[in-house]
This record gives sequence, structure tokens and C-alpha cells, in this order.
Amino acid sequence: MVDTPASANRERLVANLARVAKGDQAALRAVYDTTAAKLFGVCLRISGDREAAEDILQKVYLKVWDRAGRFDAERASPITWLCAIARNTAIDWRRANGSTAHLPESAAAIVEDDSPLAPEVIDAATQRARIFDCLDALDERPRHAIRAAFFDGLTYSQLAEAMAVPLGTLKSWVRRGLIQLKGCLDDA
Repeated sequence: MVDTPASANRERLVANLARVAKGDQAALRAVYDTTAAKLFGVCLRISGDREAAEDILQKVYLKVWDRAGRFDAERASPITWLCAIARNTAIDWRRANGSTAHLPESAAAIVEDDSPLAPEVIDAATQRARIFDCLDALDERPRHAIRAAFFDGLTYSQLAEAMAVPLGTLKSWVRRGLIQLKGCLDDA
């Protein structure tokens, strides 16, 4: 397996979680520095309240401190495991502080079904995490172009205009980025 920035980040996060399990506060800080922005986004999306999301995030890292010994890198990627803790903590906050009527669709489904996640769901979440890790490893321009085209639904023409580049240049960035993304996913 070729060592990519995404796989190196994943390995570093796995190692830091192992150190957190042994009570290493510096490792917890490293986990926080690496993942806080992403986990805050999960908390904010579910809670819908910035201050609440900050409080929830603090609870998330307390849980990480307490549960790091339970993390198994063979079953899930570290970011998937951390996102599950953040999501469940935010849902618990919603339950304690009001209804689940306005939860995002994915969160509402979790509230309605308290059963453990099936292995297939974990595998799908792991694959999504790999995709985002690999996407984050791309250079800025192709990463931005791919995200805008595939996640935001912009056409290549709209994106070329927004980025003030010729259409052919934008298509080349996307094509090369997708090739790099495929290579990264094949290595994972």
C-alpha cells in the first residue's frame, strides 16, 4: 500500500487514540486539533445552536477520553468512530432539550432506531470517510472544483466562471483530481 497523506493522517489518529486510551493528555489534544472542526460541524448540524454545539463538543471529547480504549481500527476508521460519538451525543442533547422534529433526516433515522449499527452501515461510513480523507489530500484547486461540482451541484460552466478560469482548465483539474482520488481510494 502506498503511503498517502490521508492514510498517514488516519494512522496518526489511530496512534493518538491508542495513547489517549493510556491516559495521554497530549494525545487527546492532538486528536482534538485534528478533528474538532469536523466534529463541531456534526454537533452544530444536529443541535442547530452554536453555543449548544460547543457544549456538546466538550462532552464528545470527555467521552473520547473515557472510551478511547474501546476504539478498534479493524472495525471502523477513527474519524467514523469519532463522528458516531459526536452524532449520538448531539442527538442525546436534542432528546434532553426538546423534540427531534427538526433533526436532519440522517439524525432522525438514528433517533427512531436505537438498535446498533449494522456492519454494512459501518462499512459504508468507513468508505465515505476514506473518500473525504482522500479528497482532503488533493491540491486546493482540484479539491475545491470536485467538491463544488459533485457536492454543491454546480455545472462545470458555472464553476469555471466562479473560479475565473477557462472551462478546459477546470475540466482538467477535475479530471486529474478524480484520477488522484481513485488512486488514493484504491490504495486504502
